[in-house]
Amino acid sequence: MGCKKALCISALLMIFNLLCPLNSIDTITSTQFISDGNHDSLVSSDGMFKLGFISPGKSRFRYVGIWFNKISVKTVVWVANRETPIKNFEGILKIDVDGNLAVFDGNDSSPLWSTNVSVPTGTSSAKLLESGNLVLVSENKRDGTEIILWQSFDYPTDTLLPGMKFGMNKKSGLIRKISSWKASDDPAPGKFSCRVDPTVSPQFFLYKGRVPYWRAGPWNGRNLNGMPDLSTPLQNRRIEFTYQFDLINYTIVSNDNEFYAMVSSKYNAPIYIAVLDSMGNFQRLVWDEYKTWTRFWTIPRDLCDEYARCGSNAMCNEDMMMRCKCLPGFEPLYPQNWNLECIEKRKVDGCGKGDGEGFVRLEGVKVPDARTSKLYSNMSLEECERECLKSCNCTGYASADVNEDGRGCWAWYGKLIDMRLHEDGQNFFLRVDAVELAANARKKSKTILENRTLAFIAVPVFMEVPLLAACIYYLWRRHAKRKGQKKNQRFHSMLFFDSATNLPNYKDSPNVKSTGESSNIELTFFDLSTIRAATDNFSSVKKLGRGGFGPVYKGQLANGQEIAVKRLSQDSGQGIVEFKNEVLLIAKLQHRNLVRLLGCCIDDDEKMLIYEFMPNKSLDYFIFGDESRKLLLDWKKRFDIILGIARGILYLHQDSRITIIHRDLKASNILLDGEMKPKISDFGTARIFGGDQTQTNRVVGTFGYMSPEYALRGFFSSKSDVFSFGVILLEIVSGKKNSAFYPDDPFSNLIKYTWELWRDGIALEIVDLSIADSCPAQEALRCIQVGLLCVQDDARERPSMSTAIFMLSNETPLPSPKQPKFCLRAQNEPLLSVTGTGSSDNVVTMTTFSAR
Repeated sequence: MGCKKALCISALLMIFNLLCPLNSIDTITSTQFISDGNHDSLVSSDGMFKLGFISPGKSRFRYVGIWFNKISVKTVVWVANRETPIKNFEGILKIDVDGNLAVFDGNDSSPLWSTNVSVPTGTSSAKLLESGNLVLVSENKRDGTEIILWQSFDYPTDTLLPGMKFGMNKKSGLIRKISSWKASDDPAPGKFSCRVDPTVSPQFFLYKGRVPYWRAGPWNGRNLNGMPDLSTPLQNRRIEFTYQFDLINYTIVSNDNEFYAMVSSKYNAPIYIAVLDSMGNFQRLVWDEYKTWTRFWTIPRDLCDEYARCGSNAMCNEDMMMRCKCLPGFEPLYPQNWNLECIEKRKVDGCGKGDGEGFVRLEGVKVPDARTSKLYSNMSLEECERECLKSCNCTGYASADVNEDGRGCWAWYGKLIDMRLHEDGQNFFLRVDAVELAANARKKSKTILENRTLAFIAVPVFMEVPLLAACIYYLWRRHAKRKGQKKNQRFHSMLFFDSATNLPNYKDSPNVKSTGESSNIELTFFDLSTIRAATDNFSSVKKLGRGGFGPVYKGQLANGQEIAVKRLSQDSGQGIVEFKNEVLLIAKLQHRNLVRLLGCCIDDDEKMLIYEFMPNKSLDYFIFGDESRKLLLDWKKRFDIILGIARGILYLHQDSRITIIHRDLKASNILLDGEMKPKISDFGTARIFGGDQTQTNRVVGTFGYMSPEYALRGFFSSKSDVFSFGVILLEIVSGKKNSAFYPDDPFSNLIKYTWELWRDGIALEIVDLSIADSCPAQEALRCIQVGLLCVQDDARERPSMSTAIFMLSNETPLPSPKQPKFCLRAQNEPLLSVTGTGSSDNVVTMTTFSAR
């Protein structure tokens, strides 16, 4: 009887354990399971990570996932059954009879997903670690320790966490790769994936389907050139590196057993992840003090990062107007479409004998795809050169310090693919024939001769006549100082008084202190050395983006202030007129919704504008981004942004001492500060307005935001900006671009489509799905109607900005907007790119337009 009672008690305890909620524990055993119906979950011991059942986005399916438990934005970092979703709320995660961790659909005996490893006899359990790693472990009977049989870190989905090895195990053949989600609500593997390619030397590839999309490497014993932040380690040359950036350690390991890169966070470091999104962007994100994910870097960064952008035997240079250029000794195979392939200019005579052949050194290069190379692990560079000359098919070589003694090299055979200039690049020795080698030698000899001539003259002077040298040096410094002062004065005069400026009505031109007169403008002139130091010499890591003006960099001054630096590039469509325009206008304007200009920098050909730094990028980054970005802008934030933009424009039109017409208002020119407050930027095309409609022969701006009278006839007024504001308003509400939205009619746009929905009484269908459930219907309808009133074809029928703000802020009856007839589109977009950040479609088709 006692035995029966004991068995009953044991059975009851077992049932209790099975039914007991698991919200507060981190381990699943053979007697416990996770039930979706009971809302069970696992939480790591430090509370940082949580495991449970999820339905991402608007999905109706259920998945087992891991996410951050201590941040306000639910960020899923791993999914178990990403290809086999559960179609109900009866999912179970448990230890199966064979000891594997498995996901079941209700009472179905066959698992939808399983760890599928060999489990030794005995008990196994699954535990969610503080690192976010889900492990399946078994007890070692010899010493009682736990043996890891399987871990989620070996099978990541789209996210890399600190402590996760990203690479391959050479012994087992396991390749740890990541793949994008199909969409924000579908975690199934998308079309983008990133993994290491072990051929010859390890290289990281980002693939679009099966086609290479981006490449980093190969590993040369020192760095992965082409990979942001994983270059130039601080320790001496070894097979294993660990180096620090802020509170994050990077480790690269290459040995006989494995090759991997790994990031680890130090104590109290910010939360860090690296994510491959559904659009193919591999991004490093940090959870910042503003309680949002901030992107620190992304790849691909620019067009030259695109795999084989310039075809074979060519070099890509992002700083040149024509990015692609054939390597020395090569020429375009098809001159009309040359970037498809470059071929040798001449047949090499004496191939394999070294007769007249040689090598040209290319500096700062991302070396070609190593899959066409051969690794010589014990050769010096000199030996590698001789080895390369033995084969007619060898096209070049480079150093590969794969041994601790610094020896090793690659030799490439055949076409050279995916080369670019890179700030963390290395020397590449390109094989050329005698003619090209002689031409290169003449260039070098000329430079050496010039340097020697200068030394021949200078050395005797300084050795034999030190006093004369000192006098010459003093006079030279004095002359240089005066020349610099005159240069600055000429620049100041040009900036503020040159009649070539497009500000003919600006009578109150500011003076600067160097002219000896009083200054009425707060404008700092920065030295080039100060800006170089602030931006780490314009490091690509500091690069925020690129527009028609040129690249924009993040910087930090010596006093700790963060700045944004707009650097006028040589191939920019903008010039000194736009540069002066922005300096003069924005330095005089002070408003909470206008970006603040801190100063400028001029040094010979260098022209830069220095702004306050906006940590949350631009508006288009969020409203035209993926669902995760859109969710960061709920309806309240969007409405506040709409009002903020409107108040900024009202200040330009009415409240400032001079009336300003911006002429290029668009989503990418609305920057967001740390509190998501909007600030209007980019005044390069702005004009002072005297009160009457003005006509210009130089129409500048962005397609999709131009008013009809301005785009077609060059007439602009304050109502031109009102039209642009109306477009931005509709884009904020809908989350769609005006110039790229035509679901049924290729000659339609967002304006026309929205008006048709408003006419039919179903305007709310245009509201962004990410905010549709939380958006007050009447408030959204009011915004849509005000937007349609602002984009009416006739400028006289559009409201002023003060009226638009009143209509948005008050529940008063609104007039009915008229049907828009203006719809100007390019039939084969894009045709001509003008200013933008990469998120806007900026195309024009009229010959009177001017690219910026």
